[in-house]
Amino acid sequence: MLKSKAYEIDMCSGPILKKMLRFAVPLMASGVLQLLFNAADVIVVGRFSGDNSMAAVGSNAALINLLTNLFVGLSVGANVLAARYFGAKRERELHRAIHTTMLLAFCSGMALIVMGIAMARQVLVWMQTPPAVLDLAVLYLRIYFLGMPALMLYNFGAGLLRSKGDTRRPLYYLLLAGIVNVALNLLLVIVFDLDVAGVAIATVVSQCISAALVVSCLMRETGSFRLELRALRFYKEQLLGILRVGLPAGVQGIIFSLSNVVIQSSVNSLGEIVMAGSAASSNIEGFVYVAMNAVYQATLSFTSQNVGAGRMDRVNRILLTGLGCVTATGLVLGVGAWQAGRLLLGIYSGDPAVVEAGFVRLGIICGTYFICGMMDTMVGALRGIGYSVMPMMVSLMGACVLRLVWVATVFQIPAYHTPECVYWSYPVSWIVTLLIHVLCYLWAKHRADHRFAEAQARREVAEISNQNTK
Repeated sequence: MLKSKAYEIDMCSGPILKKMLRFAVPLMASGVLQLLFNAADVIVVGRFSGDNSMAAVGSNAALINLLTNLFVGLSVGANVLAARYFGAKRERELHRAIHTTMLLAFCSGMALIVMGIAMARQVLVWMQTPPAVLDLAVLYLRIYFLGMPALMLYNFGAGLLRSKGDTRRPLYYLLLAGIVNVALNLLLVIVFDLDVAGVAIATVVSQCISAALVVSCLMRETGSFRLELRALRFYKEQLLGILRVGLPAGVQGIIFSLSNVVIQSSVNSLGEIVMAGSAASSNIEGFVYVAMNAVYQATLSFTSQNVGAGRMDRVNRILLTGLGCVTATGLVLGVGAWQAGRLLLGIYSGDPAVVEAGFVRLGIICGTYFICGMMDTMVGALRGIGYSVMPMMVSLMGACVLRLVWVATVFQIPAYHTPECVYWSYPVSWIVTLLIHVLCYLWAKHRADHRFAEAQARREVAEISNQNTK
């Protein structure tokens, strides 16, 4: 028990910044390791199999996110629910949430296998994937999706550990899996010449390793966090609680992915060079994004635990701390990636035309990426205090609809039918969505404070009534 508690963070008292950094830094490293799985895939095939193979692997990212984001959103719901139960010390409900979550994770992964294999070719055709790349992209995608149960078990299990502040053990598990992934990439592509199939197999094996480790960790826990296979079942109250937060979060993820698929389709229409450059740039941007996303996760978990513990007085300070951290992270890493852009892009491809095509995207996205981080952090605070449908609706209008309109109108003008025009749709949509989220948070926090004050007043009246009865 003491060993397990050493990984926990008391989010409901004491200084916020120090504890938020203690939570977020290992999570940033975990995100970087997860991205290294895909980066290793892209780099190895780009160097040893050619630009078509690199484009086939890299261009799948938007589609993979589209098909997985609904279920990853459910893991956000599990995180929020477990954090609230943990903060409120509701042991029985926490035990049920753990087992509902892990069974949901496995079922989600099995559903994704079917979806990914059945839909791969048709969706890639809809995305205007060039014929020279299509067969390789389909092969990579179908093998990749065989690892979905493992990926879901890891993500859901790591989300449960995050709910009590444990971000270090998932990092250790990913480190081991990442080493295996890179070694298998080199072996299967260089030695066995398996091309995109080799990197897909390596990724699946590494996902299985990380999943096995996180499940084993939960089975060694004590008390309410202990996972027992015979206790796996769907508990109605906990399942509904996960869906209440997780479904809107998942739909929001799908909305962003849909807009990204539209953007990817527009990029695909501009040819293989732009497509390969965009894929390489997108991988670099991902490292900046996961660092900022760690702050979003910290804001979500800290807010959820404090709401569960009744510490509403700390919620605004948690948000402001999160916004400060994510802005600093986005500016330092985003501008740094932009300045080192050509050097970093050269890792992915030796073709100068591909490097220049990627640098165009990198300058626009990374230079303004901190705005995206602020937007996500606002969403974390809203979900933490119990509002998940609201940020979903805002994202629908601010991200999806705006980007679709942009591509359907501005991008179709001959003078603006350029990669730069496509890429500028991102920061424009981030700014609009961020401003609306700020207004929504001010309203939602006021309502949450009012409800909390009313509930506290009712408890005080009940206590007085019980004392008078005695």
